[in-house]
Amino acid sequence: MITVQVNQQRMELADNATLAQLVASLGKTPAALATAVNGDFVPRDRREQQLLQDGDIVLTFEPITGG
Repeated sequence: MITVQVNQQRMELADNATLAQLVASLGKTPAALATAVNGDFVPRDRREQQLLQDGDIVLTFEPITGG
């Protein structure tokens, strides 16, 4: 098990957990969320390849669109 911080809350995940798996576990539409790991933006199409490590800090947020 690893422990990560997601939006300022601790969360335990299985070893080799991906960002895509974490986002799916949050119960929100993955396409509606933007993500960052340790301050670096992670595009939707890279979430499946983004392995999470013990101590990572993950932020999810809904991007604001408009003009």
